Amino acid sequence: MDSMTTALTSYYDTVPYDSHPFPQSAVEHLEALAFLFGLEAPAPAQARVLELGSAAGGNLIPFAARHPEARALGVDLSPVQIRQGAAAIEHSGLKNVELRALDIASIDASFGQFDYIICHGVYSWVPAPVQDAILRVCSENLAPNGVAYVSYNVYPGWKAREIVRDAMILRGAPRDEPDEKLSYARGMLEFLEQSARPDSVLKKTLEETMPIVRAANSSYLLHEFLEPCNSPCYFKEFAARASSHGLSYLADAEPSTMFVQNYGEKVRDPLLRECGGSQIMMEQYLDFLVNRTFRQTLLVKQERAAEIRYRLVPERIRALEFAGVFAAEGGGVLTLDAQEQPCNAMRNLKITLRLPLQKAVAQVLDERYPATASADALIAEVSARTGEPRAAVEPLVMAMLEELLILGAVRIRRAAPQAGAQVSEFPRALAAVRRTPGLALNAGPSAIACNLWHEPVGLSLLERCLLPLLDGEHSHESLALHLAVEARAERLRFIKDEKPLTEAGALREFTQQQVALALRDLRRKGLLAG
Repeated sequence: MDSMTTALTSYYDTVPYDSHPFPQSAVEHLEALAFLFGLEAPAPAQARVLELGSAAGGNLIPFAARHPEARALGVDLSPVQIRQGAAAIEHSGLKNVELRALDIASIDASFGQFDYIICHGVYSWVPAPVQDAILRVCSENLAPNGVAYVSYNVYPGWKAREIVRDAMILRGAPRDEPDEKLSYARGMLEFLEQSARPDSVLKKTLEETMPIVRAANSSYLLHEFLEPCNSPCYFKEFAARASSHGLSYLADAEPSTMFVQNYGEKVRDPLLRECGGSQIMMEQYLDFLVNRTFRQTLLVKQERAAEIRYRLVPERIRALEFAGVFAAEGGGVLTLDAQEQPCNAMRNLKITLRLPLQKAVAQVLDERYPATASADALIAEVSARTGEPRAAVEPLVMAMLEELLILGAVRIRRAAPQAGAQVSEFPRALAAVRRTPGLALNAGPSAIACNLWHEPVGLSLLERCLLPLLDGEHSHESLALHLAVEARAERLRFIKDEKPLTEAGALREFTQQQVALALRDLRRKGLLAG
């Protein structure tokens, strides 16, 4: 083990990486994106998945829990984090996931091939030989029809952030303890923010970066700005390095960033002429245009490059499952009249719905969320709601789905996740959530669980109290009785009019209301199974 590897191991042992699900790296998402752009990828249900830099398995273990017939392997340089993850795996009883403490460079052909290889938050933060090893593994250990995901910092956006990083290192790096390093580094930025000339490059850089520094947790800041390695590159350089290992660019994990029409006509037409059909050149130009700092790139074997299609095909859109959230601005409801109605969608998008048909699509998706709907199901339901014949509805629904997909206002899957479209009489939570170690009632005022969309979602104390009983065998009434018992035993307290509820009739009515609200929220969070 060389000195840099030793230093990185020690750093990650001392400052563990925040280990949680990253929705954009979800295997189900990668499968859907490959299909969208012309490729067939292995079904997640029985896939072999390798995660490079898995930390404590927060991104990998939920996948294994969702797909008991899949196999998952995570590797990380930090023995401390691997031990933490191994303890979580043992507690959950999962048999299809393993974590190993080892150097990525030691992975060879003996590990076998994997349908999906995930490397999130590692590539830019390791020395050049390890970067090379990551791409080698993504090539040599990737199944012929597999997909690799690699995230990394990019220029030109990181050119400015390097100024901030260098300033933080200047004052923080000589300190011994991580907390001390970060405290001194923050002090440096506060000094610069107060002292920088109003018209300087430094002032503009700080204005862009300080909101991130103030909002981020300590783990992120220590790894992003004070870690020994952080080597951004231009996207075109990364694509060339991947190509030298027999890999081709497929897509970005946030596909809306790829569609040039999202940037306006003044950008679209010149770029289409300039880039001559090269998606790599298009992506590089767009990185300059938006001053991009971070990328999440999907790679495939070069032999499959000829099959990739960036023009969306209706037949492939029709074969997808869609999910979306649409809330009318101002807290109103979506109506099926001909009045324009602005609404809020995923990713903080603002969308104006003009036609009754568009509103009907939004209604159906929002009512079903977090469950999905196929294009055919949407066409049938919209036809029923609007009274329009299916033949008239179909082309308009398909056009809207394509537009929403390009905007990034919907999520897609190849197969419908087993999410509940409504709360059942005998509700059942995801099995993985019911046995997650973090749901212990002594975990503090809140806890985190991974939902069916591979997102971390917060859980209240009341929700955590109910989750172990959501096994499909308890009615709403029995759940309310359980809460009443907990309240009488003073393990829960229900306050009304600033007084604890103790009277039996009032307590029963109140707990029934709380069960209904909690189940509604758990369903919306994607934690109830269909």
